[in-house]
Amino acid sequence: MEKQGATKSEWQTIEHALAYLARADKLPHRTEGEKVLLDQIPPNTKRVLDLGTGDGRLLALVKLSNPSVEGVALDFSDPMIERAKKRFANDKHVSIVKHDFSLPLPAKQLGCFDAVVSSLAIHHLTHPRKKQLYTEIFNLLNPQGVFCNLEHVFSPTQNLHLKFLATTGLTPETEDRSNELLNFETQLQWLNQIGFIDVDCYWKWLELALLMGFKP
Repeated sequence: MEKQGATKSEWQTIEHALAYLARADKLPHRTEGEKVLLDQIPPNTKRVLDLGTGDGRLLALVKLSNPSVEGVALDFSDPMIERAKKRFANDKHVSIVKHDFSLPLPAKQLGCFDAVVSSLAIHHLTHPRKKQLYTEIFNLLNPQGVFCNLEHVFSPTQNLHLKFLATTGLTPETEDRSNELLNFETQLQWLNQIGFIDVDCYWKWLELALLMGFKP
């Protein structure tokens, strides 16, 4: 997924949004990571925030096991927002919020949550903004709330990076050079420093990783 900044205008085009969704839906083992994520969301969860919701895929999966969950789907791309609106058109428990999360989250507007989830979105932020966003997420969570980030992370070696590209149909020439990939270890350290507990990488396959932590 492209970082926000020079490519923001691309995310306002139908072609770009649909091309991204087509690639993301075909990522190998993605559903495995999603299954682990869903297993970690407490059954008594009442409110969920989905950051970078895209077409609402992850939030829809969360609601499969608990249809009464109140969901807030946040994105800044108009085509993505339109897709999410169509997905949740008949669900009165889902609100769509347009916001560019390269900027601080609108905490007062959003309220508090039992779970904050994100899938393949936060990696396009600069590293300082990632860390700041994690702090904002911590502040939005209720006690015992969980943060689940199914993310695209940096490979420790070039060979592993090339292996990941090959499995996703990309090459060094065609990969998205605007990604701001970061190793998962650094991000877990940040979560611990911010105050999350039970922080860990709960699932990983090459450059896909599920980073999680709970608010005490």
